[in-house]
This record gives sequence, structure tokens and C-alpha cells, in this order.
Amino acid sequence: MTPRERADQSLASSFERYLQDKGKGRGGDGGNYRRNAARELERFAEWAAGDRGDDDWTGIVSGNVDQEPTFEDLDERVFREYARHLTGDRGLKQNTVQTYYRYISAWCGWCVNEGYLEAHYAQRASAMAPLPEDDGRKPGDQQAWTSEQRHVLTRHVDERARDAVEAYTTLPEDTDPLDKQRGRYAALKAARDRALVFVLAYTAVRVGELLRDPNDPRRRGVRWEDLSLDEGSMDVYRKKQQWDAASLPDPVISPLRSYRQLMDPPTERWPVFPTYDQRTLAELVREELAERGERPEAITKRRTEYARDLLLALDEDIRPPSITTDGARSILQRLSGAAGIDIDHPKHDYLAPHGGRRGMGEVLVRAFGYTVAARYLDNSEEMVRERYSHIEAGELGDVATEALEEIDSIPE
Repeated sequence: MTPRERADQSLASSFERYLQDKGKGRGGDGGNYRRNAARELERFAEWAAGDRGDDDWTGIVSGNVDQEPTFEDLDERVFREYARHLTGDRGLKQNTVQTYYRYISAWCGWCVNEGYLEAHYAQRASAMAPLPEDDGRKPGDQQAWTSEQRHVLTRHVDERARDAVEAYTTLPEDTDPLDKQRGRYAALKAARDRALVFVLAYTAVRVGELLRDPNDPRRRGVRWEDLSLDEGSMDVYRKKQQWDAASLPDPVISPLRSYRQLMDPPTERWPVFPTYDQRTLAELVREELAERGERPEAITKRRTEYARDLLLALDEDIRPPSITTDGARSILQRLSGAAGIDIDHPKHDYLAPHGGRRGMGEVLVRAFGYTVAARYLDNSEEMVRERYSHIEAGELGDVATEALEEIDSIPE
């Protein structure tokens, strides 16, 4: 069922299904997470209906205070207002506000996957802007992919891509053209997912530097012209508002090279990670071919000759947009679930894109120290020391333990 078909359903209609899904992985119906999430979801529903908040708060449904809010009423502005409500109306501590908002955000992400919502509105920057800094969260508490998680995920996407490419390249010569196109499309998608995961896992590039930001035209997503696979580098528009070269380590080169060979982009200006959203591509193809003088009947006929509009776009050099950061989160949610990765984190039940960057930061700090890690992460050494201070604290603890054992072992 699509978000459009579920738009008129009440918010509460999704709660039980969501809690059942969460209960399976967190101790069943009696788990603490399920109980706490149920409480906060009920409070959110009451607030959305106008039954909680300031005296003059009438809820999120304009013009009809008696109507129960539905998914059609939700957007990022609603979650922004709820963040303000948590911050100002309940007298909560900063870290408690963050924790309560995470329950709602996790439900919002689940709603996207289940077809209730089109986008993860709660994770948008504008929605989260009113939230305070979490004074109870240590830098080490933020999600970072562990070595095991990185290995499981990269191995999973590598196997999927290899299988899909082999299935396509070994099709018999007399295979129906549309079936051959379907094979190529499946291989392209699996190869794109593999390349994206490897880049996020090993380069430590910020996901906002890699993909498209609909609110910032300068962040249009990396194109093939930005990559130099022979030199192992990639030009990205950095957080500091300027272009800079990022390193592409050896594990990333082969997935990108294989993916490029399979895609065979018509020009270097094609995005490395184009959207595969069928609705977006269909509209793009129709508009572009119409601008080139094709009549509607001819466009329809051309489209029927292709299993997917992406393949027509490749043949006609109709350049699609890059996927967005929200798109990357959706891909990683899908892949984390398919890989069966064990994830225990209060905010994300999947391997989030920023966790790849933080995971590499942990590896670099432990192996080479803060100075080298800061250069690779494109951050100041001071900031890296602050964000990865838990590593130094742990190592100092080991030193103290060793010193105590040595001193305590000296006979008096």
C-alpha cells in the first residue's frame, strides 16, 4: 500500500503494528522499549489532536479541531512544532527531550518503510532544529559502525551485486530483450547499492557531501567527472563551503570501477548515484523527450520498448538527479534488514549513513591518532579529540589498570 493510499488513516492505527515489530527484537511485549515507545506515541497523538500542550493549542488539523489527525496532516513542520513542545512545555531535561523525540522519530522512519509516509520528516534538519543539545550523551554514544557490522554489510552487498551481475552477463543470447533489460537493471541497482555502501563505509565522507540536498543547489551529488579512480580521489563540496579532494581507499575502487563499467554513463556529468525512483524517472523522461520534439504517442511507444525508464534515460542521455540523503537512509534501512545485522542503538535500528563516517573515525583514531584522523575526516584535531574522547579515556583507563597491577604487585 502506498503513502497516498494510507494518507487518510489515523496516526494511532499504526501504533500496534509498530510496537509489535519493535517488541520482537526488544524482549517481546513486555520490553522496556515497547512500553516507553507506546507511552510517547500516545502523548504525540494527544498533542497532535490538540489535547496536550498550551491552552490555545488546537492540534495539527487546521479548521476542524474535532477531526482526528491522519498521516496526510504530517510533515516536517509538525515534527518541528512537537520538538518545540518537548523543549518548552514539559520541563524536561535536555537529554530526556532527545530521548523522547527519538521514539517519535523511530516510529516516523518505520512509517516510511511501511508505506504510511513518503519521507522521514522527523529526521529533517528543520524538524530537529528546536531540539537542545543532548547534555547526557557522550560522543562515543553516537552510532558508529563496528568492524563486524561493516564486514557483514559490505559482504552482503558485494554478494548481491556479484550474483546480479553474473545473472545478467550469463543470460542466453536468445533471451527476450525486455528480460535482458530487467537483468541489467537489477545488476545496476545492486552495483549502485554496493558502491554506495563501500563509499560510506570506507571514505568517511559526509553523506551530505556525497548526495543531493534538495535545499542546496550546490550539493547536487557527486558526478563521474568528480571521481578519479586511477588516483584514488573524489572532489566533494565540503561542509566548510568549498570544493576539496577526498580519498578513495583501495576497498572502494573496485566496486566503483565495476559499477561504472556496467552503467557506461553517456557523459561524465551523470550522477554516480542516480535516483531509481520510477515516478521521478517517468516524469523526467516524458518532459525531456517532449522538449526534444517527440509527440506523446511516440514517447509512450519509446517507453514501452524499455523495462525501466532509467535504461531509456541512459540511452538518450537524459540525466536524472542524484539520490538524496533521505534516499540513502532508506537504502541502508533496506540493506541492514536484508543483511540481518544486529543493531542495538537508541536512535537507529539500522546502520545510518553517518555511522559509517564515525566508524572510520574510530578506526583511524585507534590506529594513527587524532592528527591523521582529523585530516582524513576533514575536521579540526580539536573537534576530533572531543568527538572521540571516549577512545582516549578507555586507553588511559588501560594504562591506569596496568600501572595499578604493576605497583600493587611490588612486595612491601
